[in-house]
Amino acid sequence: MVPSPQSGGAPAFATVALGRDNAGMWNEPYLETCCRSALHRLALSGMAGRPAGLKDGACLARLAGIGLAECQSDGRYAITEAGSLRHASDVLKRPVQ
Repeated sequence: MVPSPQSGGAPAFATVALGRDNAGMWNEPYLETCCRSALHRLALSGMAGRPAGLKDGACLARLAGIGLAECQSDGRYAITEAGSLRHASDVLKRPVQ
């Protein structure tokens, strides 16, 4: 965490990005360790998905907010195609094609 001058030095999360676009600009939001772990559990859960209300619920909601997961009609979270690609690159360390 980084102290925020606007809040009188109270901690605030810094925004960091991982990927670069063709112009060399960063374009992917940084995933905290807890969210990378949640993405991995989501990938392992397959078609069944992950139920809401677990300890990683905040991370699942964040993943859904950036398009790496989606909340289905039954309330369970499922990985998206973008989430699968990000899982391959960030968690499995495989080159994305």
